[in-house]
Amino acid sequence: MTTPDGRRPRTGSEILRIALRRNLGAMTGGTVLMGLYQAGETAFPIALGLIVEHTMRDRTLGLLGLSIAALAVIITTVSFSWRFGMRVLQKANTTEAHRWRVRVAACGLQPVAGDVDLKSGEVLTIATEDADQTADIIEVVPLLVSSLVAVLIAAVALGLANVGLGLLVIVGTVAILSVLSVLSRRIGTGTREQQARVARAGAKVADLIAGLRPLHGFGGNHAAFRSYRKVSTEARHQAVRVAKANGAYAGTALALNALLAAAVTLMAGRLAFQGRITTGELVMAVGLAQFIMEPLKLFSEMPKYVMIARASAERMALVLAAPPVMTPGTERPAADGGLEVDRVRYGTLRTLRFEVPAGEFVAITSYQPRAAADLVSVLAADVPPGAYEGVVRIGGRATADLSIEAIREHMLVNPSNGEIFAGTLRTNIDPSGTARMVPEAVRASMLTDVVALHREGLDHGVRDRGANLSGGQRQRLSLARALAADTAVLVLHDPTTAVDAVTEQLIARNIAELRRGRTTIVITSSPALLDAADRVLVLDDGAISAEDTHRNLLGTDDGYRLAVAR
Repeated sequence: MTTPDGRRPRTGSEILRIALRRNLGAMTGGTVLMGLYQAGETAFPIALGLIVEHTMRDRTLGLLGLSIAALAVIITTVSFSWRFGMRVLQKANTTEAHRWRVRVAACGLQPVAGDVDLKSGEVLTIATEDADQTADIIEVVPLLVSSLVAVLIAAVALGLANVGLGLLVIVGTVAILSVLSVLSRRIGTGTREQQARVARAGAKVADLIAGLRPLHGFGGNHAAFRSYRKVSTEARHQAVRVAKANGAYAGTALALNALLAAAVTLMAGRLAFQGRITTGELVMAVGLAQFIMEPLKLFSEMPKYVMIARASAERMALVLAAPPVMTPGTERPAADGGLEVDRVRYGTLRTLRFEVPAGEFVAITSYQPRAAADLVSVLAADVPPGAYEGVVRIGGRATADLSIEAIREHMLVNPSNGEIFAGTLRTNIDPSGTARMVPEAVRASMLTDVVALHREGLDHGVRDRGANLSGGQRQRLSLARALAADTAVLVLHDPTTAVDAVTEQLIARNIAELRRGRTTIVITSSPALLDAADRVLVLDDGAISAEDTHRNLLGTDDGYRLAVAR
């Protein structure tokens, strides 16, 4: 889903061109079938006019039978061309919408540069509503062409009866489209703003749900509700404005179409009264005047849908064109390599330097929580290498030379606030269904009691964000997922803050045992985890100030003893 030169589409126009080019075959077939449908619809009043004309001259059963057969052919053509034409177009539409939803979701899951103002709630709206509305262009263009076919056939048929009637249809259609094109631009602008406001409201909801428990903790839920109500009210006001514009557009289109149909009918009646057209031509003209309102209505609505599709495509381009947090490299880390942080300066970190050889279990305790958070952000590749000084090497390769995928495959950084998803215990531990160490990870994280509590075991249902689990259970479930991944390098940030001391002791020993021979870094102040590590690094004032085993540091470093002893 890239442009011909291989880059991501950066504008809504590029996205629409990709969608149209990719579905050219389906659109061609759909246009032919829908053109047949509109031609058949137009041919019906023309055939009635001809039947009336010839029946008045030759009243025979043979002619009547031929007329009925002709009408049957027209009706059959109309029925089948509509059925199969819409089937082709709607299949292409839904398939294209699915492609863009997947593409936007994939981009939304990739870390992007921090100066791009995109939130998860906005990405969700773009990946659903905007993807669907963008794909509507697949139906809009064939329907636009087929409606044009119907209008042209009607104009030609009326022109053959009387040139003035044909010119009236053509001039009237051009005038209607000129007026409606102005209104459609206003709708496009309003729709773009409405979609942005709805996305912001969705993002606000996502943020509130994520922070619901802390908000209840300090009584901030009422203020948060007022904040959401303000954003939602703005979205509602914009939606009302867009609805008014749509109403004005639809009303204007209907009035102008009806006015043109009435003008054609009145002109045909006057010509028939003057004897300049026959009775059969009058019947045809009146029938076409009534029929032409449908393709004109469809034709006049197309500019609005084009503007909506373009507005949605522009919003998708915000996600698709968002620069990645780092430019992907092509190298891969050594399979058994360790981790090296070389003179890194970022946030509260100042010339931070340490190395964890392959297979070692190292604990890092930070006297300042912000420094621990900054270190986790750097290691997790949430910060682009160009945004900090120094180098982080994984398996002997600088992260700037590695792709995000290579980093994720080799090193897992499990944050302290790991998300829990709706599903089951098993799908939370092993989302891909390919992990080979699920039982071992369950035992090591001391999640066995949670599994044993439920008859379904690992298939026990988990609600969104782990709402039916306690804080400790959620934390152990997140730890089990990290351990089951069995990556070459594992970084854990405060994995046991919500469990009791006895369980923490057992988890510490289990992690050391399960990860033996694998590089493991635990950023923590837990005495149990610090004691289980091969060595402890003390992070103070943004740099490593001490390094030794936990027990040696307790005996020689008063500051360390005060910071970690419980």
